[in-house]
Amino acid sequence: MPDAIAQKKFSCPSCGGEAQWNPAKKAIVCPFCGTVSPAQAELNAAGEEVIVEHDLAAALRGIPDSQRGWQTEKTSVKCQSCQAISVFNPERVSQRCDFCGSTALVPYEEVKEAIRPESLLPMKLSENQVRDLIRRWYASRWFAPNSLKRAALTDTVKGLYIPYWTFDAQVHAEWTAESGYYYYETESYTDSEGRTQTREVQRIRWVPSAGMLDHFFDDELVPASRGVQPHALRQIEPFPTTKELTPYNAAYLSGWVVERYQIDLLTAAKEARAEMDQEMERLCASQVPGDTHTNLQVDADYSGQTFKHILVPIWLLTYNYGSRNFQVVINGYTGATSGHYPKSWVKIFFLVLGILLGAGIIALLAHH
Repeated sequence: MPDAIAQKKFSCPSCGGEAQWNPAKKAIVCPFCGTVSPAQAELNAAGEEVIVEHDLAAALRGIPDSQRGWQTEKTSVKCQSCQAISVFNPERVSQRCDFCGSTALVPYEEVKEAIRPESLLPMKLSENQVRDLIRRWYASRWFAPNSLKRAALTDTVKGLYIPYWTFDAQVHAEWTAESGYYYYETESYTDSEGRTQTREVQRIRWVPSAGMLDHFFDDELVPASRGVQPHALRQIEPFPTTKELTPYNAAYLSGWVVERYQIDLLTAAKEARAEMDQEMERLCASQVPGDTHTNLQVDADYSGQTFKHILVPIWLLTYNYGSRNFQVVINGYTGATSGHYPKSWVKIFFLVLGILLGAGIIALLAHH
């Protein structure tokens, strides 16, 4: 997964040091003298902040070079372990991958510059807030080894911006199906003692049905990250991209690592379409009358398809336990937390033993 470090330096007006974006103060803060400088949003000609939705069909035919690149000199390295591509200011030297900690970094040359993000969610949570979330998360993992929970006090967490694609589409769907209505008939049968009994048996009456549905997809999210595990990202979604995005401003990224996408627009568009198709089938299925249905056929027509390339904030904790690598991911805007952790087989053993002993005691009491 690609990363980038802030594309532009912000010098402190007091001491001249390199200032960084501070999520707690929502401003650019100098780490040397503490001077605070508010970020200035970039405005359009009318003085308004605008988030642009781009026509998907036109973009797939070709993104112009004017919408590519970081608009500044940069150096890129690729991690041979997790495949993350990190883009840094030329004067910064990277010794380890910010996503997996590997030292296997090699120079990376782009065949064609990446599409530039035009909007982002600013980092909202500070490192202290994130550490509190991680400690609570660790504490709620009952089967985690005790040594792992103690590590929560010393683990290194990293604030990152990762790439997402968002897709909009207006969809008109027409559907057909066979609607099933339950009814019951009384039938006779012979029981195990040879007596004739009756029972109610469920039957289904099938009736053709049809309908139509209009639905608007607003910001269908597709992660474009390689260094963060996809299932962990899905568990910390949603990111509030429909209302909380701000136009891209390098000030928000000052001092933070940024990932460059490796899932391209075409691949992401196909994934978004597949997810939209599944959702349209679910929505149409909910319209089918009756008690059950079969042979649902959905004919969907997509129009007004647009996309955005955005950056969203996360905090990432990557650690090794034994021979395995684990990640904990925190939504840098909402605080939602997800991740995997090693299990203590000693705790699991005693839990199973306790359950078996409890079941044995209950069975013994019931017998007496």
